[in-house]
This record gives sequence, structure tokens and C-alpha cells, in this order.
Amino acid sequence: MTENAWTRWPSQEALGRAGISRRRRMIAWAVRALVIVLLLWGAYNQKHVGIWSGLAAMAGVIAAALLAWAFYRTTYQHRLVPSLTLLAALMGLAVGAEAAGFRGLALVLWCGCGITALERLPLAAATPVTSVGLAAYSAFNNDVWLTTAASVVGMALAGYVLRLDAEARGNAQRLLTQERAARAAEAESAALAERARIAREIHDVLAHSLSAQLVHLEAARLLIENGADRERILERVVAARGMARDGLAETRQALSALRGDMTPLEDFLSELVSGCDGAEVTVTGERRPLPAEASQTVRRVAQEALTNVRKHAQGAKVQLRLDYREHEVTLDVRDSGGRPGELTGSGGGYGLLGMRERAELLGGSLDAGAGEEGFVVTLKVPV
Repeated sequence: MTENAWTRWPSQEALGRAGISRRRRMIAWAVRALVIVLLLWGAYNQKHVGIWSGLAAMAGVIAAALLAWAFYRTTYQHRLVPSLTLLAALMGLAVGAEAAGFRGLALVLWCGCGITALERLPLAAATPVTSVGLAAYSAFNNDVWLTTAASVVGMALAGYVLRLDAEARGNAQRLLTQERAARAAEAESAALAERARIAREIHDVLAHSLSAQLVHLEAARLLIENGADRERILERVVAARGMARDGLAETRQALSALRGDMTPLEDFLSELVSGCDGAEVTVTGERRPLPAEASQTVRRVAQEALTNVRKHAQGAKVQLRLDYREHEVTLDVRDSGGRPGELTGSGGGYGLLGMRERAELLGGSLDAGAGEEGFVVTLKVPV
């Protein structure tokens, strides 16, 4: 049978205690205890009750409590046959209480079965059970028919309202669980993205540093092969050592930048070209802080471009132009003049390719190619 509103169980979240406040649970237990006390008091207050009858009434109340507890457990597990069996046992206990003269206990059991069935069972099973329980209550109740009818209607509505309240609470609990799972997944995704970003940043820094070191080490190798003097060779080796030291420092700076501790981009570019003869920086547009990822991309592209100039256009004049626009920032690196580099084996040629991929991850672009006077690198990053 296709599950629908008549055959669907209330969810386990609705049938459980999750989402019920501590105060509400205490009130519910207090009401149950009061009902049991009133039933016992009503049983012992009857004049014809003797010792054995009183013990039987007490045993009946305890048995009803145990059966009710078992019914709550089986309905929570969505077990229909055991639940109906327990309700039948409770109604049979009510019939026995009526036969023994304990009408108050019987009426409470019939009403409780009718209301609880409507609250916790599928409607297709709850409707006949509620009808039987409230019909038995109507048959043995001594009130006038109008009062009895009003009581029956009120109890049926109470059971259905309790069902709606439980289902609303269950839906709220499911939404809360889903929200927590979504937050956990979002936090995990953010952590993975942060790890990837840090790994990419360290990769770019080390790739730039190692590439520059390779330039100097290759120059030292050529000098040794050509029989150059010791001072020139030592100069290249010291320069390679300095590049290694600078690479470590840049790695630390990159990690600090990713944590928000970042020097202004203009100052960084000025320091970058300070040790490069014939290089200058021009900044246009309204200066403003950039997001960490965008700022780091601009810095890495500038470093990679200058490294390529040193390798392939030694002695060239370099012009860096940083342009702040309304929705993006543009870095334009142009070199002119210079002489072709002699160190053809100094790099793998993947630096600008990695920078292009990095720019595309941010929704930007990177173009590199020969211009009229030299090589041109243009980076555009949305901010």
C-alpha cells in the first residue's frame, strides 16, 4: 500500500522526547502521577472495597502503567501489531475494572486509549481504536448525553491536536538535525578549501623561489664549465642561498597573509622592484584593501613575471602597472629591451600556467604573450 496520510506513522522525532523542554517533561510526569493517585484514591474511597479488592485495584493501576509504557515503546519503534495488542489489553483491563465496580479506572483507561491511539498510531489504525474507546466511555458514563457528546468530541480533538503538535515538533527536530549536518559539512568544506588554499600558496611561493635559485645555480654551473674565477662563481652560489632564505621568508609571509596579517599591496610591489634595475611601479585608481586570495594572486603573478624577465630578458626595463577599478583589479607587467637569456634549462615553463589557473579559480583571467616592444603579462581579478 502506498504510504499516505492515513497509513503514515508519526515520525520517531515526533514520538520521542527530543525537543521537549525539561519543564514540559516535568509537568507531563506530574500529571501522570496525579492521575494514578486519583485513580487509587477513587478506588479506595468506595465503601464496598475491601482489602483484596483494594489490592486488585492497585495491581490493575500498576498493570495499566506498565502496558502504557510498553505501548509508548512499540509505537516509537513503529510496530503496529504489538501496539494494537497492548491497546486491546488496556481496554480489556478497563472492562475488568468496570465489571469489578471501579468505573473511574475504566473510564480513564478508555479515554486514555482513545486519545493516545489518535496521537501515536497511523490514522487508519487509530480511528477504529479511538471510536471503540470513546464509544465504551459514552456507554458507561452516567452524565447526560449532551455532556457526554461534548466530552467525546473534546477528547477526539485533543488527541488530534496532540498528534499535530508532536508532528510539528518532529519536523522541527528533523530540520534542526539537517541544519546541524549542513553546518558540519560547510565547516568541513571550508576547512578543506582553506587547506587547499594554503597548499596552493605554499606551492606557488616555493615554485617561484626554487625557480630563481635554479637560475643562479645554472649560472654557477656554466661559470664553472667556462673556467670563471672563484669570485663570480661564489657570487652566484651566495645569490642562490639568498633566494632560498627569501623563499622561506615568503612562505612565512604567505601564511601570515592568509591569516589576515598582510602588508599593503603597493608597498609589496615597491619592495619587489627595488632590487631590480630598470623596474618601476605605477598605481592608478582608488586604493583599497583586497581580499587575501586576490591580493596573494597579484603578488605571485608579479613575482613570477619578474623572475621570467630575469631568465629570458636580462637587463630589460620592466613597467608594473596596478589599476584599481570598480569591480576588479588589473596588474599589467611589460618588459622591453634586454637580451635573450642564456640559461635555457633553468625552468619548466609552468609558472604562468599555474598563475592562470589560480586567476581562473577567482573568476579572473591572465593573458601572457609577446607585445610590440617585449613580453606582456596582464592579470584581471574581480573584487
